[in-house]
Amino acid sequence: MAVVQLDTGVEDRHQQQPENGFVSPESSSSSAGLLTRIDGAVLPFLGGFGKYQKQLIVLTWIPAIFIGFSQYSDNFLLAQPNNTCVQPPGNRTNVTSAGHASLLDTSWRNSSSGRPAYVYANGSYSSGRNDTVSSMQCWCSEWTFELHTGLVQNVVTKWSLVCDSAWKVHIAKFSLLVGSIFGYLVFGILADWFGRHPVLIISVLFMLVFGLTVAFSVNVPMFSTLRFFEGFCLAGISLSLYVLRIELCLPGWRFSMTMVANFVVLGGQLLLPAVAYLCGDWQVLQAVIICPLLLMLSYIWIFPESLRWLLATQQYGRSKWIMGHITKKNRVNMELDPDNILTELQRALQKKPKKTCIVKMVGTRNLWKNIVVLCVNSLTGYGIHHCFARSMMDPEALETTMFHNFYADYYTMAGIAVTSCMALCPAVGLMGRRGGLLMFMIITALASLLQLGLLNLVGKYSGQLNIGMNNNFSVAFSIIGMFSSHAVSNLSIFFCAEITPTVIRGGGLGLVLASAGFGMLTAPIMELHNQKGYFLHHIIFACCTLICIICILLLPETRYQPLPETLADGECYTRQPLLAPRRPGEQRLLLGHLKSPEIHQPLNPASTNGKKKKPIATIIACVTGLG
Repeated sequence: MAVVQLDTGVEDRHQQQPENGFVSPESSSSSAGLLTRIDGAVLPFLGGFGKYQKQLIVLTWIPAIFIGFSQYSDNFLLAQPNNTCVQPPGNRTNVTSAGHASLLDTSWRNSSSGRPAYVYANGSYSSGRNDTVSSMQCWCSEWTFELHTGLVQNVVTKWSLVCDSAWKVHIAKFSLLVGSIFGYLVFGILADWFGRHPVLIISVLFMLVFGLTVAFSVNVPMFSTLRFFEGFCLAGISLSLYVLRIELCLPGWRFSMTMVANFVVLGGQLLLPAVAYLCGDWQVLQAVIICPLLLMLSYIWIFPESLRWLLATQQYGRSKWIMGHITKKNRVNMELDPDNILTELQRALQKKPKKTCIVKMVGTRNLWKNIVVLCVNSLTGYGIHHCFARSMMDPEALETTMFHNFYADYYTMAGIAVTSCMALCPAVGLMGRRGGLLMFMIITALASLLQLGLLNLVGKYSGQLNIGMNNNFSVAFSIIGMFSSHAVSNLSIFFCAEITPTVIRGGGLGLVLASAGFGMLTAPIMELHNQKGYFLHHIIFACCTLICIICILLLPETRYQPLPETLADGECYTRQPLLAPRRPGEQRLLLGHLKSPEIHQPLNPASTNGKKKKPIATIIACVTGLG
């Protein structure tokens, strides 16, 4: 029964007219053949989502835990410690007045040890002293550090990246994110041109080289440069595994298999503190994170190239061998071929490969719009996530909240992410991709606007009304906003993988992931500026959520739909109404066909059962009936 539904969906998709009458240049090709009906004909012939495909899916899950280690390693490698000045500078009295000297003597005392002590966090001092004292505190010849992340030493403590050198920590954070952004863009194009499998293997090889070299860095510039290339290669691994996983599945399995991979990544985030505690040193931790990727070198022989990509790019020679391998693993009798797929494959062996670059997306009408909308959604989701996180960890509210410990902060973030993914599964199952994305974006916008507007009013009148719950409201809205924005980000990435055709899926997914990287990049930028301009930063992203809510309505629904294979297939994806049409004959396209009988033909009283329609009412009925 599932196969019949898939076949019907494919036929309807190819018969559907593109939006605004635009026809892709590839629409006249062999896109209607059996070899392009991969979800409806080829995969069912090979055993559907059989045992071999499930084994390959598991192989894409295993590296996800190490990807989670690398993505969240900055929380440990670059964590800010509590720092204590052991030896003040010898010429301190020569450059300060007597008043300043006595004030510094007071601030440098530690009641428990007698040694000078003060706390430095997030790139600035928050001890409540004046600026003069804070600047004096940086005049120190020798420091002692106390980490709360399970490590004895990390990058900050090894090279004393405090006070005037604190900006180097943020540059190190930039390097991993900027490398990931460039990696998504470059490897996305390479995955469409050379295949998913070569990109995966090359990324793993260079990840081993650069990742292990990071552990032997001798200074901060070397560390930051190598982290850039580590992020670059990490992006290639993440993107290629994501695309391979999507292209292995039938429509009913795509979302569930992707969500399991997300849970495995979050599992890596939850296990990382224990791994850091066992390692003790940041160099050992870095090596432990990277070394397990050596096992992925076996994927050279175990993991095949994506059959879907080979068929979409007309590489039928390699496709024939892989199809034979899959049928052997799934124990499928190839003689039972009612659709004559092998016969058509044999006739197509002489065709030349036809590859496509992501730049051809510019010549489309629907496809570029869908990808741009999802890029803006992922950028907004990850960008505003930091705004909510900063509000929840507001140092001014530490007395009234529980979030003042590293592990409390870390596991709160991880718990919100896990809860968000758990809520995403039933929401998408009930409302589909577009409905779920719209719901979570509305929740994000409401949480942001209430936090920016309502909390200001509560804070303004709290003194008159004796209301002391401003901080509690802020934490509550921050948790809700982080919950929904995390769901928006994950669903936008998955949505893009389903909408983008196979021939440019790597490039399209790379664009959305790079946009997400730009959103995440706002966090270290705000820390570098000591949180200056944070309120404006939040307002800008709050406005973006309102724009995204409108743009989401332009997206099509892809649940239970076959993946598009060519640009013509992707161009045929147009938006459908959120609610079921009132009449079966209502037009679902963005614009109606030019030969609409209700608009361009004269009204016939007999055809309306004696009831005449006014022209204006007819036009309104047609317009409101459009998707």
